[in-house]
Formats: sequence, structure tokens, C-alpha cells
Amino acid sequence: MSNQPTESSVRNWIYLIILALVWGSSFILIKRGLEIFSPGELGAFRIVAAATFLLPLSLPRVRFLKSVQVQNLIIVGLVGSFIPAFLFAKAQTQLSSSLTGVLNALTPLFVVLVGALFFSSKITRRNALGLLIAFLGVLILVTVREGGGFGALSDINAYAFFVILACTCYGFNLNIIKFRFVELKPIEITAISLLMVLPVALIYLMAGTQFSYKLVSVPGAWQALGYVALLGILGTALALILFNMLVKTASPVFASSVTYLIPIVAILWGVWDGEVLLWGHYVGIAAVILGVWIGNRKKRIRKIS
Repeated sequence: MSNQPTESSVRNWIYLIILALVWGSSFILIKRGLEIFSPGELGAFRIVAAATFLLPLSLPRVRFLKSVQVQNLIIVGLVGSFIPAFLFAKAQTQLSSSLTGVLNALTPLFVVLVGALFFSSKITRRNALGLLIAFLGVLILVTVREGGGFGALSDINAYAFFVILACTCYGFNLNIIKFRFVELKPIEITAISLLMVLPVALIYLMAGTQFSYKLVSVPGAWQALGYVALLGILGTALALILFNMLVKTASPVFASSVTYLIPIVAILWGVWDGEVLLWGHYVGIAAVILGVWIGNRKKRIRKIS
């Protein structure tokens, strides 16, 4: 009899719930950080906090890397963490935290789409149908107007495309990890890729922004710094480690179900914080989640007895 934990084990469900709470809370933390810091300052410090926290894991291992691994880890650091950190912060200057959390659920579909376009992966009819439904959901979300009606396509909130671009970055990141990394463990990839982009984030933060000035001059800056530090340490560093643990003890399908829970947590935080969702938003949210579910649902193989 196997001693391996099953997908329905209590430990795996605890991992899943914690991940949903942490990642679903990331968007309200971004919202709080943006009350003081610019999108650039928030994105850069998020990377600094996450990379610094993981230094005990990254520094001892970096000297054993091959040059091609270093090059790939720089790319992973950029598209998997650095660029999305700035894009999500920029998006939330004009999007609510709840809607940003819902749009983030498109990530698994972009993993499939990028894999098909650039990494010779196959895209099934189920994937295509999921992409179409989710895309329609996004169109609904970005055209909803006050009063519950819909605006013209020319009135689309373009800041939603920052989230879509971030999801595209994640799509490239996961495919690069899948096809170009064999020897390194997922936790090592996370820690070292963040180390690769840490110098850029630090230089930009200290030389290209008013970050230091705000810390000493702007009331509430240290509290906002605490929110962003939580975002980097919990939402980026620890959450990725926990996700890797979940993938190891359960199946990727079970682990990916966190995608459907994150928007729920993000919406609850947004409503608690006074964000208003119109009926059209709920229609769009339902379409996005349905599309993601259809696009990632595995075809069941019937057993013949």
C-alpha cells in the first residue's frame, strides 16, 4: 500500500486553501501599496522583498549553474516575476482589485496558448473553446459601465490589457520552465531567477524613483511598505514554495484548481473594501471562470472492466 498522500488528503486541502487565500489577497495588498507608492516603486520593491527573503536558498546554489542555465533563469526572472510585478501594479491604478484578481485567472489558458504558438504544444478543441468563452468574459468585464449597461468597444478599459500581458508573461515563464529546465528543482528556479533580477530592481528603486524620499517624508509610507513586503514575501516567495510542495504531493490538475479559488478571495476582499460589482461584472466573472475550467478540464478515460 502506498504511503503517498492522496489528492483529497487534509494536508493537500490545507495547502490549496492557504494558497488561494495568499494569492487572492495579493490584489488588495497591491491596492494598499498604491495609496503611497507608484506602480514602478511597488513593483520593484515587491521583487526586492521576495528575492531578499529567498537569498539563503539562491546564493549557495548560484555558483553551480551553467552559463545556459543563467541565461534562462534571467529570462524566467523577467517574464515570471519582474515584468508582471510592474504590470499588475500599473493595471490596478485603473482597475479594481477584485476584477484584476478575476482577470489573473486567465493564466492557465495563456500557458496553453503560448505553448501552442511558440513551444510546439498541442491545443485541443476544449482548450480553444475555453479560450473563446474566457475572452468573451473579458470583453464583458472591460465594457461594463455604470448603471449595468455595456459601452462600445472603443470605450474598453485598456488597463485590463496590462493584466492580460502579465498573464502572457506567465504563459512564457511556465513553458520555459517546462521545456528548458530539467536539472533544477522548482524551488531553486524560483529563488535563483529572483536573484537574477534583484540588482535591476534595486538600482531602479533607489536611483530611478522617489522611494527613499517617500519613506522619510510621506505619512503612511511605512505602513504601505509593510503591505508590499507582505506581497513580496508571502504572495511571491512563500506562495511559490508552497505551490511547488502541493504539486509534489498532489497532481498538477488538483494544484491548478487554485486558479478558480483566487478570484473568489479577490472579490471578497474587494467587496469588503467597498468596491462595487455590477450585474454585468458577475456575468463576465462567470464566463472567465467557466472558460478557464473548460480549457483546463482533463478528458476522463473510461475504464473497461
